[in-house]
Amino acid sequence: MSDTPYYPMTREASCPFAPAAAIREAEPVSRVRIWDGSTPWFVTRHADQRALLNDPRLSIDEKKPGYPHMTRSRAAIAPHIPELITNTDPPEHTRLRRTVNGPFMVKRVEALRPRIQETIDGLVDEMLAGPNPVDLVEAIGLPVPTLVITRILGVPYADHAFFQAASRRAISHDTDPEAGAKAGQDLGEYLGALLTRKIAEPADDVLSEMGARVTAGEMTFAEAVTMGSAILIAGHETSASMISLGTLALLHNPDQLALLRANSDDPRFVAGAAEELLRYLTIVHTGIRRIAVEDIELHGAVIKAGDGVIFDLGGANYDPAAYPEPDRLDLTRPARTHHAFGYGAHQCLGQSLARVELQVVYGTLYRRIPTLALAVPFEEVEFAMEGVAYGLKSLPVTW
Repeated sequence: MSDTPYYPMTREASCPFAPAAAIREAEPVSRVRIWDGSTPWFVTRHADQRALLNDPRLSIDEKKPGYPHMTRSRAAIAPHIPELITNTDPPEHTRLRRTVNGPFMVKRVEALRPRIQETIDGLVDEMLAGPNPVDLVEAIGLPVPTLVITRILGVPYADHAFFQAASRRAISHDTDPEAGAKAGQDLGEYLGALLTRKIAEPADDVLSEMGARVTAGEMTFAEAVTMGSAILIAGHETSASMISLGTLALLHNPDQLALLRANSDDPRFVAGAAEELLRYLTIVHTGIRRIAVEDIELHGAVIKAGDGVIFDLGGANYDPAAYPEPDRLDLTRPARTHHAFGYGAHQCLGQSLARVELQVVYGTLYRRIPTLALAVPFEEVEFAMEGVAYGLKSLPVTW
């Protein structure tokens, strides 16, 4: 099997994760060939992923020879990237995560809920007052998480066109190494200048907090800049995809959309619906990758030290042993154990923020616009895979 993305809801496949399903049943751990010709191991079962993502015999250090990089561009720049929470193992990972964990803890994120609600209400007001039909990606999908993460991080929203474009170039599968490095450099220079200003004139934001840690010698300037870049990219790309794709999934499953509308005033139901949509869509398919530092035996196979390992999150989230009838969207399903945010020590830093954003959007958008509908046939909706997550190029809607 090649390392090729596949998309739920497209007309090309009746079961969105059919390739992984076939491998999961026949060979739960097997070899796959990726872009550079290497053949890392491919882990598809939910229980196996839970065990391995907590196994210290696997490393996230992308600078080790044999690490199964997602793109040619990432492989080229990996040796030059400072240590981050995304490429270090404990105890260094523990130290670095502690420097940025505070603003993303559940209590602090929950305190943002009223502001996030104001943001979505304002965007819906603008959408209803503007042209009809409209592209939901541009009207709601991208603005919500971008407005939120820029406020948290301390980045001017007015610069969103620049950093969204730089982010896409930096992580795109189609970007050549030179262009990817240039995009990362541009973003780093932008955030470096901003961090310098925050150190001189701190505010109530994450960049200022990291600036204080730089001044105190708890992290380096380069670490803070690279961490800021990672937070900015991850903080808007994946949530934007989930908002638009979640809407498409619900419009494609009108019985589930009706159920969500009927229960939109029940926070527990909306929270559960968000978890099921995260499971069902699993927008980061094979973005979680590791390299073995010791031999590991699994289902009769031996993952040897130096072998790369790819975790197929869609395979786990569609594993019938964990989720009966997994290819059916069921908003009443208990789905909190999904792997859409990964699992273990490196589970997504921003998962609490993403959950609140999705709960607010899913609980608001379809209630306020009860006649929301696709403005084009479902078959004409264009999917996109430009970075670690898949999404939509556009989502024309009407009401």
